[in-house]
Amino acid sequence: MIDVHSHVLPGIDDGPRTTQDALAIARAAVAAGTTELVATPHVSWEFQTSSQAMHDGVVAMQAELDAVGVPLRLRTGAEVALTRAADLDDQELRALRLGGGEWLLAESPLSMAAPGLDRLLHRLQGQGHRLLLAHPERAPEFHRSPDMLERLVEAGMLTQITAGSLVGRFGSTVQRFTFDLVAEGLVHNIASDAHNAERRPPGLLAEIEQADAELPGLLDQAEWMCEQVPRAILDGGDIPPAPGPPPQRRRRRRLLRRL
Repeated sequence: MIDVHSHVLPGIDDGPRTTQDALAIARAAVAAGTTELVATPHVSWEFQTSSQAMHDGVVAMQAELDAVGVPLRLRTGAEVALTRAADLDDQELRALRLGGGEWLLAESPLSMAAPGLDRLLHRLQGQGHRLLLAHPERAPEFHRSPDMLERLVEAGMLTQITAGSLVGRFGSTVQRFTFDLVAEGLVHNIASDAHNAERRPPGLLAEIEQADAELPGLLDQAEWMCEQVPRAILDGGDIPPAPGPPPQRRRRRRLLRRL
């Protein structure tokens, strides 16, 4: 599997502080079945990470992994806050794209108010960046206006949910909204958004398997969401179509039968 969102680089943002902590994340990712991990440090006003620092961090961390025999390939990238993106020149934004390709991981705002969110995203898209929206299921603005997210997807943007959201790691409200997004066919990629090996781990498949009990068919789409779509994002090419209709919530089907 390919994990397109992680905070694995040590000492660069709110991820691991030390190389040993970063190695723990990497080992946990390999144990969970991940073969490629995209390092996506925050690029925000709080963490003003440059593309050069990100590239240097990936090179250094890959050397550490190779030295201790952890079979994990790191790829370059960043999680870019929209407020910060507006202040960066186009050359820097291109250097922050996932795998050096066409796609930029844009952070869905976690703040209660995000005025002009769709306008900022369309502006980035108009600059030639293809956009992957990180954790929209955790963004209050999309909870208030799910139709906005649908329009952004219709405009060619992709969405990436966090695996932990499927199993309630961010609360029941986020979990329910995540299920709704999956059932509406508005999810294209699942990533870990790992920050450490324990509380915010780099898991994918275990969370998908657990959520499949509530969303039958989700496991059948794991290869598409965690391998095929990430491969197209990182290495270029068309985004492959989903292998079937969106999984539907089991409870909803039971309710309909009762009605």
